[in-house]
Amino acid sequence: MFLFEMLDNSILNVALPTIGRRLSASTTELQWVTGVYAVVFGGLMLVFGALADRVGRRKIMLLGLVLLGAASLATAFVATAEQLIAVRAVMGVAAAMTTPGSLALAFRLFDEDTLRVRGTTLISTVGLVGLAIGPAAGGFVLAFAPWQALLLVNVPIAALAFIGIRRGIPADRKDELHRDPVDGPGALCGTAAIVSALVAPTLFVDAGAASLLPWLTTAAAVVTAVLFVVRARRTAHPLLDLALVARPLVSSGLAFKGASGLAVAGLGYLVSLQLQLDWGWTPARAALGMLPQVVVLIAGGALVGPLLTRVGFDGAAWLGAGSVVCGLAVYALLGRFGYVWVALALVLVAAGMRVVGVVAGTNVMRGLPADRTTIGAALVDTSGEVATAIGIAVSGTILAAFFTGDIATSHWSADRTAEFGEAVTLAGLLLTVSAGALVGWGIARSRRGTGTTTPTPAAEPDGE
Repeated sequence: MFLFEMLDNSILNVALPTIGRRLSASTTELQWVTGVYAVVFGGLMLVFGALADRVGRRKIMLLGLVLLGAASLATAFVATAEQLIAVRAVMGVAAAMTTPGSLALAFRLFDEDTLRVRGTTLISTVGLVGLAIGPAAGGFVLAFAPWQALLLVNVPIAALAFIGIRRGIPADRKDELHRDPVDGPGALCGTAAIVSALVAPTLFVDAGAASLLPWLTTAAAVVTAVLFVVRARRTAHPLLDLALVARPLVSSGLAFKGASGLAVAGLGYLVSLQLQLDWGWTPARAALGMLPQVVVLIAGGALVGPLLTRVGFDGAAWLGAGSVVCGLAVYALLGRFGYVWVALALVLVAAGMRVVGVVAGTNVMRGLPADRTTIGAALVDTSGEVATAIGIAVSGTILAAFFTGDIATSHWSADRTAEFGEAVTLAGLLLTVSAGALVGWGIARSRRGTGTTTPTPAAEPDGE
């Protein structure tokens, strides 16, 4: 299902111009064709993660796959942009039901950390392959088929996944689930907080920091997040037990995941603009310019296992997170001086993210009880989604504040080129400091954890 998640948006982005023409969609509508999926997906993961830990991970995943197949099939009958946005929202619900369960089920199938790492690495690699081949596959399909075919491909994917899970994964045992009632008010506050946090960056980029709406949305995210915490502390059966999040393995894993999401999103956004708008590269050449990142993300999976064997979970997490921060610093300080520095930054961030993506998720799962693994997986995915949105928001807001005029115009003046360079440097440094703070806090927390240095059979969850 991680393949579906990563392939879905990357393959659809190629079709946006075609969709815009066929459905007479505005720029805002096209933005929400992709944006509504991420917002619904990120907003509902915690809710469905908590529900899956109660009624069964396998059951929620199978229901989500049925919903995914039905929504994808409905694409064939879409006639307006509004209808497509509604279909994409339903797909976001399906993704929220299926994606966290993928990691939770993979973790539950194995008792040894070494096998869990292999399973997590495989899931990550498959998803990243989808991210890499999505644009090329989408362009090829559009050459001889209508754009609806790009979403109809989810129908056979959902069917195959349904059959595989139904036949290959046993139903959850009762001792792996819990029967605490679902915290409705907590679910409402948590979902509102995450949705507001995901929508606010888009509003900052589109409306600008001078507009009131982005700030009101940010305030709503803060208020609902506070209400969620207050509710979690006072109710007997919270949606998310904050004591579990405070465990060293869990909190450090989430911090590392947040740092990598912040870096990958912010760097990708800035580099894409720099290559095409500042340096004047064509979209095809810019895509080739991002190739070092893609290659490392896909091929780097082979190095995760040996690295863990050599330095252990803690060492791998620290090295990966440190590589992410170093990559951001290289880009912020040296990226304007030539592509070689940009490529180095992309490689460092991608290599670090590849390691952190596996280790952080595994550590979070190791630090939780068996009956809380799905909401743990949802926490990992949610932290990545929110960090991604923040990374783009920080970069976009700083560019909007420093750059005068329309950034998409060609033939910049020397003043505009200088403004862009200053904005990129400041945004890169701010991302570096933010990611570095998360990494430092994560290292401090992980030192209070189990202290496991090598993958060992049946490592016990942290008891703090």
